[in-house]
Amino acid sequence: MSSTTMLSFKSSFLLKPSLNPPLISLNWLSLKTNRSCLESRPRMSVALIAVCRAPSDAAAQLIVQDDLDAFVQILPCDLRDNLLNEPKRAQLLEVVLDLGRFPEARYLGELGGHYLRRTENFLLRIGGPVNEGGQQRGGLLVSEKELEHAQNAVGEFGGDNRAGIEGTLHRISAIRSREGIIVGLTCRVGRAVSGHVDMVYDLLQYGKSILFVGKPGVGKTTVIREIARVLADEFHKRVVIVDTSNEIGGNGNIPHSAIGGARRMQVPEPSMQHRVMIEAVENHMPEVIMVDEIGTEAETHACRSIAERGVMLIGTAHGQQLENVIKNPTLSDLVGGVETVTLGDDEARARNCKKTVLERQAAPTFHFLIEMRDRHYWITHQTEKSVDMLLRGKNPQVEVRKRDNKFEVVIEKSKAYHKCDPFPSLVN
Repeated sequence: MSSTTMLSFKSSFLLKPSLNPPLISLNWLSLKTNRSCLESRPRMSVALIAVCRAPSDAAAQLIVQDDLDAFVQILPCDLRDNLLNEPKRAQLLEVVLDLGRFPEARYLGELGGHYLRRTENFLLRIGGPVNEGGQQRGGLLVSEKELEHAQNAVGEFGGDNRAGIEGTLHRISAIRSREGIIVGLTCRVGRAVSGHVDMVYDLLQYGKSILFVGKPGVGKTTVIREIARVLADEFHKRVVIVDTSNEIGGNGNIPHSAIGGARRMQVPEPSMQHRVMIEAVENHMPEVIMVDEIGTEAETHACRSIAERGVMLIGTAHGQQLENVIKNPTLSDLVGGVETVTLGDDEARARNCKKTVLERQAAPTFHFLIEMRDRHYWITHQTEKSVDMLLRGKNPQVEVRKRDNKFEVVIEKSKAYHKCDPFPSLVN
């Protein structure tokens, strides 16, 4: 069934600029709170001190909409019943259907998966012993007919072997045989989450470009979807989303309500994403461009072209840390690029280093880079400073944004990068 989950948390901050202008007090009373106080303030230094303190009885809310009823309709009837009666359905991440194998479900925060078809003769936990006999066991495995049913329910797959369910954020990805026949489906639950933007709301007021990096499944797309809504509806910006696989705005010609008043441009083929990015700027006069999964050289060049025109960029890229982006020849231009420089004798002695060094080639396309090491543990870089420090073999000062056990946002300023938690635990 479709459900909306509300997780309450309390949070309040004092953001104090390093140059001592007036304090700005932010109280998130609800997601509908008007945060216009941020829009009217002058620009401040990024060096802030955040003090988390308990406010009044009012509490903010983390709201999750999953449209699970539409998701289960593409699955066989018995699997629908299992999922709808599953106590952990709110944590469902994806359902995997592979031809000739048991269907399995994977959940957030859990290793491995769980079989969805149950009998008394085999264990549900994947990796457990299976003691099924011939024909009975075969009836439990995913069949070609079931894959065809799912394929017909979602419609045509694109060139990236992805499809969606109209009016939802769910993503269906196909695995094909050498003959082009679909032999496996990864059915991923898409959720519209409101409340994550509180982790970076203070950064949005600067109007600077932000790049999110992190491993797959950490929630990058979910975050930029909500940022698009906030920038359009609360900051009253002209926001255009370049939606290559319809993951941000959902499947269908009418975008999902989760993006608010932001506009969405669909991309016919993944290879055309960079062209649509430039088209969006030239034809629709956006103040903000949102783009997911920047991954090719043409797309990085398009990002730089857009940034040089004064348009704010919010994007995502795969790579767990800033160092991964620096070392990636395709993506390094997003953070300024890297070049080899030969220093003079005096300069080398002054720096106490070798004569041949690596230096940042240009200004970064993205002013801020945020490492999403966990859904609730983010590391914020001022890209230019951090890249320069890392190339010199030093540890930059970063900002850690996380939620504590009470789900309050805590901001740690000026923390040494190497002291950040590489494996943050999930907040329960």
